[in-house]
Amino acid sequence: MKELSVKELYDLSHTKAEELLESVEYPWEALPKIGDFIRRLGESLDPEVYEQRGDAVWIAKSAKVAPTASINGPAIIGENTEVRHGAFIRGNALVGDGAVVGNSTELKNVILFDKVQVPHYNYVGDSILGYKSHMGAGSITSNVKSDKKPVVIKAGETRITTGMKKIGAMLGDEVEVGCGSVLNPGSIIGPHTNIYPLSMVRGYIPAHSIYKRQGEIVAMRVE
Repeated sequence: MKELSVKELYDLSHTKAEELLESVEYPWEALPKIGDFIRRLGESLDPEVYEQRGDAVWIAKSAKVAPTASINGPAIIGENTEVRHGAFIRGNALVGDGAVVGNSTELKNVILFDKVQVPHYNYVGDSILGYKSHMGAGSITSNVKSDKKPVVIKAGETRITTGMKKIGAMLGDEVEVGCGSVLNPGSIIGPHTNIYPLSMVRGYIPAHSIYKRQGEIVAMRVE
């Protein structure tokens, strides 16, 4: 289903993970490869722009990292990115340029494209967030089903069995997630879509949509 593909969800010119994402058809297929990719990419980064801090952690010299933030490798923090007080980056995290990782935000096995904002009390695990996507305060990605069974991607009548027990959310470019929302395992949000605050999201939400609640999705008005 092409709507779920990397090509339909993302403009790869806005991430250092372009090579990795070009190697897969669907974005969740890249999740098991993130850690090794970061290690290879980190070794090739310009030392005039990035400095290595600890084991497999590369941070751009222009980035602002609070002394109270915790960053475990492998991880890359992009240019002009801000990592705020109390942020916890657990590893396998590729954070793009101009991004914001906020207070009490936790990242684990993720790709954040350039200018992504996860600024307040967010959990983002086993997920890929597209260019300029934004998660409102307290919104999270749930990455494990309650029955611990492999995640099935659902889009209409289509079912894709992934065989993977940990998949969070795939956010296309310029997705806006409202405060307090939960993106259930395997949620796929098309580009330029808005999710209402306090939403409980499952399955595929088309591009250029407004998600109000389950079963009520309307096309975004183009002006």
